[in-house]
Amino acid sequence: MWRRLLPIVLILAACPTFAKEGGDSWVEVRSPHFLVLTDSNEKQARHVAGQFERMRAVFHIAFPKAHVDTPDPIIVIALKDKKAFQALEPEMYLAKGQLELAGLFLHAQDKNYVLLRLDAQGDHPYAIIYHEYTHLLLSDVQSWLPLWLNEGLAQFFQNTEIHEKDAEFGEASRENIMLLRQNKLIPIATLLAVDARSPYYHEEEKGSIFYAESWALVHMLEIADETLHTRCLPAYVEMVSQHVDPVVAGERAVGDLPQLQKALEMYISRFTFSQMRIAVPQDVNEAAFQVKAIPLFEADAVRADFLACNDRGKDARALLDAVLRDDPKNVSAHETMGFLEFRARNLEVARKWYEQAVQLDSQSYLAHYYYATISMQSGAAVPPEQIVASLEAAIKLNPRFAPSYDALAMFYGMHHEKLDEAHLMNLRAVALDPANLAFRLNAAIVLQEQDRYKDAVAVLKASSGLARTPEQAANLDSRIKQLEQYEAQHRQADTNRSVRPDYTAGAAETTTTKAINLPVPKHPTETPHGPKVTAQGVIQGVQCTDPATIELKVTTGGRAVSLYSNNYYDIPFSAVNFTPQGDIHPCGDLDGMKASIQYFATSDRTVDGQILSIELSK
Repeated sequence: MWRRLLPIVLILAACPTFAKEGGDSWVEVRSPHFLVLTDSNEKQARHVAGQFERMRAVFHIAFPKAHVDTPDPIIVIALKDKKAFQALEPEMYLAKGQLELAGLFLHAQDKNYVLLRLDAQGDHPYAIIYHEYTHLLLSDVQSWLPLWLNEGLAQFFQNTEIHEKDAEFGEASRENIMLLRQNKLIPIATLLAVDARSPYYHEEEKGSIFYAESWALVHMLEIADETLHTRCLPAYVEMVSQHVDPVVAGERAVGDLPQLQKALEMYISRFTFSQMRIAVPQDVNEAAFQVKAIPLFEADAVRADFLACNDRGKDARALLDAVLRDDPKNVSAHETMGFLEFRARNLEVARKWYEQAVQLDSQSYLAHYYYATISMQSGAAVPPEQIVASLEAAIKLNPRFAPSYDALAMFYGMHHEKLDEAHLMNLRAVALDPANLAFRLNAAIVLQEQDRYKDAVAVLKASSGLARTPEQAANLDSRIKQLEQYEAQHRQADTNRSVRPDYTAGAAETTTTKAINLPVPKHPTETPHGPKVTAQGVIQGVQCTDPATIELKVTTGGRAVSLYSNNYYDIPFSAVNFTPQGDIHPCGDLDGMKASIQYFATSDRTVDGQILSIELSK
């Protein structure tokens, strides 16, 4: 048996942390699966890398079928004290009274960052890192894994303690236990069926119960499977992976759900709980890791990128200015500058930063990717073959980077060329990143370009489990309905063409057939991509056309921002500082109102963007 159970009392004990040692220089350590950057010393750096290699080994044992080596690199920034940590952590945690973090996990488009304090104290200071790492390992199965199990497993493994020779996980959460004892449990059938549309997943009070109960059910079933050899969870996972309804799968794998509910209530009321211990493989050789001291400007380039990904653009720019002063040809700094300008909607400036990065280092797949995609969005006079060449270079440099395949597929789709090749690119992107909903939506767009409406609908319906917010779920439903309508319209058009009279026959035999005029949107309907931009001002010039297209302008800072949506029923409306009298009618009520409108740029350069949401105010 590779693991054994440890009975523990529900009293938390202190978790050992990395030893604190001083050091002024920056050190980089490369282990087989991680890159560690620290302002501490070489010994500490090797130990941090070793701990993460042990973490990877532990999770590989716990999830033997998961892909523990992600296509995106994992970069660990290990800082020796609170001051250095606060210079990078999210600004929201810097306010007085906020939770004091010891570590966090940040997933960017092209990499995964781990930020941690080496002087962290308290119970399980790195719980959030283990929690998010679990989600990362489960990302390939998010399309069908029920939310309760996804979140329950992440909480089950977050209280992991990794030592030199063994690791313990599954320690009971005192907070979850107390919350569940003080509140009424969610019915098991409801818990198993919670999805992105459910208030149990989003509303704060209900959401807290959902997360806690999901943890408790996973904990109870994991322990029962280990001690009684029941294999309830593996059986359940096998069924839901074959798209069996989560509630039906629960009844088949565990039995009577009301009885399961009673068992869970009794489990929560216990005084002692069990956890698991496994042996850590002893092949982690810290002495073999590659170590080098790096100059400050190289460390600052990495820190600036983390800040940029962490929405601290002002601080990122300050670091980048210093980096480029000391190292004008620093490729990473050019890429991060491009990212900041891209997010600020300064597309042409961003494109130039990435163009310079490409020229400085043709081996940077990110520079090629962003240069090509921004050129596609900005409308710059870049030859199409140059865009294709950059995307093909990005794919060659990093064949596991899914966005490059997706971007090339969308380029072909936008130009209505090489659609079969575009479809293969879509399939490759989805295979590399199955949990990415945007890739599925884009695959449906290419299938639509091929007039394969049924296939497009099938792709979207199979993606329903990937929607993680009500807005995503609503957008997915809307796209499915839209494609079904398009299919019906085209089918009707084909029918009309088949019954069209033969005008070569005699006049007496000629009949007339009324043609159906299919509405063609003035602007494209695209899935959200690129940066989200907000325009605040006064709405003017609202125009509505059939079937549900709306166009408007927002006057802000002396400039009119032109926006649209081809289905105003899909637009989420909200109001601040006032309560609307009845329903909001987009075509009649918006003109002259103050609003904050979120949008994104589409391939149509005659307008500023497609509307994502509208927040009205007095």
